[in-house]
Amino acid sequence: MEKMNMIQAINRALHDAMEADETVLALGEEVADPEGGGIVGVTKGLSDRFGEDRVLSTPISEQAIIGAAIGASLIGYKPVAEIMLMNFTTVAMDMIVNHAAKLRYMSGGQTNVPIVIRTMTGAGFSSGGQHADYFEAWFAHTAGMKVVAPSSPADAYGLIRSAVDDPDPVMIVENMPIYWIKGDVPEPGHRTPIGKAAVVREGDDATIVSYSRTLRESLGAADKLSQQGIRAEVIDLRSIQPWDREAVLASVARTGRCLVAHEAVTPFGTGAEIAAVVSRELFGRLKAPVERLGAPFNPVPFAKPLELAHIVDADKIAAAVVRMF
Repeated sequence: MEKMNMIQAINRALHDAMEADETVLALGEEVADPEGGGIVGVTKGLSDRFGEDRVLSTPISEQAIIGAAIGASLIGYKPVAEIMLMNFTTVAMDMIVNHAAKLRYMSGGQTNVPIVIRTMTGAGFSSGGQHADYFEAWFAHTAGMKVVAPSSPADAYGLIRSAVDDPDPVMIVENMPIYWIKGDVPEPGHRTPIGKAAVVREGDDATIVSYSRTLRESLGAADKLSQQGIRAEVIDLRSIQPWDREAVLASVARTGRCLVAHEAVTPFGTGAEIAAVVSRELFGRLKAPVERLGAPFNPVPFAKPLELAHIVDADKIAAAVVRMF
C-alpha cells in the first residue's frame, strides 16, 4: 500500500468525501487555499478543487465556526468544522455541548446534527499551557457526542470517512506530534468503524489500552517489556466514545492485567471510565488492580525539561506495567 503521513491521509479523506457528496463542506480559520490551507496544510488544495463556497475560511471565532456548522447541518449539509487547537474548543463549548450534542434529543428525533469537528493538540512543541491539552474526556462525557482519536494515517482516513457518514456530531482529536509519521493508507472509500478497537500487538501477560500518540508510545513500551520476558497486548482504542468494551474485556480476561495510558491528565480521564468498567466486569479474575497512567495534574509546561517530564512515554508505560507484576 501507498505510504503517507497523517496530514496527507486526512486531506485525502476530506477530498474523497467532498468528491462523493456535494453536501460535505469544510470550514474553519485559514482552511481555504488563499490562506494556506490550514496552519499545517491539512486542507491544502481543497478550495482550489471544490471552490471557496464549500471550503470556507472563517473569522477567528470558534463560536461562529461551530454555530455555522450546526445551522448548515440542519438544512441538509454535512459540515466538517476545524477548531485549530483543542484548547480553543473551550470558546465554543456552549455551541458543542448545548446545541450540537442535544438537538436530536430535544427535537424528539425530528432533526439531527451531522457535523464533524476536527481539532488538533499534543505536547512536545513547547507551545505552553493553552495550546496542547487533551480534553477528550469532557466531550466523551457529553451525551450525544462521539469522540475518536486516530494513531495512524490509515485510521485518520477511515475515521474521517466514518465521521462524515455519521448522523450525529463526531469530534476527531488529531495529535500534532504524529502528523508527519508515515504509514499505510487503505484504498479510497475505506471506513474505520466508530466504536471498534484494534489489537495492534498480541500478548498474554498484560493488556495496554491506549489511543492517539500514546498508542505509539505503548508499542515502544511493549518492545521494552518483551526484553524482560513480559508479553504485553496493545489495544488501539481508536474510538473513545463509544469505546469497545467487548475487545478490552476479552483481552483483559485473558491477560489478567490492564493499564490504560493516555496523554491527558490522569484524574477524571478516559482511563478512569475504562478502569471502572474492567474492575467491575472482571472482578475476581484480575491478577492485579487496573492501573491508569496519564500526565500529572497540571497544565502542559512550556520549559522543555518539564514538558518532557509531563508527557507519557514508552519508559513510563513499561515501568507501570512492570509494577503490576
